[in-house]
Amino acid sequence: MPLRPQSPLRFASQMLEQHIPGRKIVQSDGDAWKDAEAQIFDRPPQEEDLLVPAVAEPLLVWVMSGKAQIEERELAGEWARTDAQTGSFFLTQAGAPYLMRWKTLSECPFQVLHLYLGSDLVARAARSLGLNPSRCRMRDISGAQDAFLTGLLNGLTAEMLSQPSANLLLVNGLLESLTVHLLRQYADTNTGPQHRAAQLPAWKLRKVLTYMQTHLAEPFDLDVLAALCGMSRFHFSRSFHNTMGQSPSRWFIQARMEQAAHLLLHTDLPVIEIALTVGYESPSHFAQIFRKTTGTSPRSYRAL
Repeated sequence: MPLRPQSPLRFASQMLEQHIPGRKIVQSDGDAWKDAEAQIFDRPPQEEDLLVPAVAEPLLVWVMSGKAQIEERELAGEWARTDAQTGSFFLTQAGAPYLMRWKTLSECPFQVLHLYLGSDLVARAARSLGLNPSRCRMRDISGAQDAFLTGLLNGLTAEMLSQPSANLLLVNGLLESLTVHLLRQYADTNTGPQHRAAQLPAWKLRKVLTYMQTHLAEPFDLDVLAALCGMSRFHFSRSFHNTMGQSPSRWFIQARMEQAAHLLLHTDLPVIEIALTVGYESPSHFAQIFRKTTGTSPRSYRAL
């Protein structure tokens, strides 16, 4: 029996899961969730300067427990602070990557629900309201409270946590009610055609990031990455930058340095061997790049 292909929502959720640390408690699964993707995470008490990729679908993040100071900013913007607590929600349909950080303000576990809404679900809800789906876009909301929304999300999370197989009618009803409510209260519904910067679909982004991560010892090759996505060099580079906020080559160097830092801290390998492991035949060149990236030399980093 052939495997069911992964949906764009699943790829998008996996990409964000890789970028934001935390322990996943539960993952939506089964036919009841074909129009949406939901995950519950237990987040660490503090994180700094996380790059969040652009997401094409509406994403709702709901604080299930805990309290935290959360800050977000565009790549060239100023930090904006929100104090979030149980019941607070964040809504985005970000057309560009952004940075975020947080610090918990209580001893209670900081647990959040991520809910991605599929385009078919949003289109059905929009048409039920007499709206043109192509002219609807969710506004960015940070740390708001909404009692009606909380009731719907409590129902969805209870179904995720208590049922081995979620009830299709119940989940669909809750998701459609939630999407209609979001469109009524938190969407711009007459925005006109949106011109969005070219971005990589989640499955292509995951493909190239995985390839680069597993080929750190090899020379960077833009042609290979573009070919993996079936795109020209120019179109791939522009789309990658619009999605990740940096060039493919810059991401590759950063991944090399992160791997080198891990090896410096957790192994006794000589620096020259670590340099070769991440693709640098010249130890001095490796040390120069490492210092430029981390602000210190490999040996000083290991001593710290």
